Amino acid sequence: MIKRNLNDLLSFVTVARAGTFTRAAAQLGVTQSALSQAISGLEARLQIRLLTRTTRSVSPTVAGERLLNAIGNRFDEIEAELDELSALRDKPSGTVRITCGDHIQRTLLLPKLSPLLLECPDIKVEFDINYGFRDIVADRFDAGVRLGDTIDKDMIAIPIGPQLRMAVVASPAYFATHTKPKNPRDLINHNCINIRMQSGGGLHVWDFQRKDKQLNVRVDGQLILNASPNIVDAALAGLGVAWLPEEEFAPHIEEGRLLQVLEDWCPPFPGYYLYYPSRRQPSPAFSLVVDALRAAR
Repeated sequence: MIKRNLNDLLSFVTVARAGTFTRAAAQLGVTQSALSQAISGLEARLQIRLLTRTTRSVSPTVAGERLLNAIGNRFDEIEAELDELSALRDKPSGTVRITCGDHIQRTLLLPKLSPLLLECPDIKVEFDINYGFRDIVADRFDAGVRLGDTIDKDMIAIPIGPQLRMAVVASPAYFATHTKPKNPRDLINHNCINIRMQSGGGLHVWDFQRKDKQLNVRVDGQLILNASPNIVDAALAGLGVAWLPEEEFAPHIEEGRLLQVLEDWCPPFPGYYLYYPSRRQPSPAFSLVVDALRAAR
C-alpha cells in the first residue's frame, strides 16, 4: 500500500510539473492511460481534485498546488541522495540532463563528452535541444548552457568554450543585388532574417560595438525564425542578411558560400557557460561531466 501511494504521488508531481499527461508518461515510462488511472485513484482516495484537465494541458488546483509544494522537493531530495550513492560504487553512474542549443550540442558538448561516455558506460547524458530560457530547476534539468551574460546571478556558471563574436553575413547572390552595409544603421535598408526570442516572444535587437560606441539596430525583413540552423540555411539560400555567433557561419564563410560584413563592429565577448543551481549537491556523474566540459585555461 505504501509503495503504491508513493508511486501515485510521484505520478502526480510529474504530471503537475510537465503540464501534460503525454510528457509525464514519457518521463515515467508508462502509458497515458495508466498514468491517468493512477491520478484518478489518488484523487479518489484523497476525496479531492488535484488537477484541472483540459484538452491540451493540465494544471494543479489549489489543493494540488499545495500538495506539489509540500512533496515535490522531497522527491528531488530522494533522487539526489540516490545519485550520491553512486559514489560508493566502483564505477560512477547516473543520468545527467542538460538543456542547450543544437549548434553548441553538436560542436562542443558532444565532442567533449564523448571520451567520458566511452570510459564510463554507466553514465548517461540526455540533451534537451531548446532555444528558449528553460527553468532548469522547475523542469528538473541538472544544468543548462547559455551565453554568460544571460545567466541568473544565483547560478554557478562555468566557462566551457572560447570567446565568441557575432557575425553579419549574406550570400554572394544577395550582395550581387544589394549594396554591402558599411555601418550597422545601413541594415535598416536590407532584407534581414529576424530572430524570434522564445522566452519573451519579441524579436532580437542586433547589437554592435566599435571602440566605445554602441549601436542597437531593430532590423526588418521577410523571414522570422527561432532556430539558428534555419537561419543559416535561409542565409545560404540568399533570402537575406543574417546575424549569429560567427562560429555558426564559419564553414560557409571559409568556403565562400557566405560573405561577412561589418566585422569591425563585432568585437569578441565571453562565450558559452554551463550553469546549474548553487544549492545543488553535485553527484559523482555530474562532477565528471562538469570536469569534461570545463574550458581549458
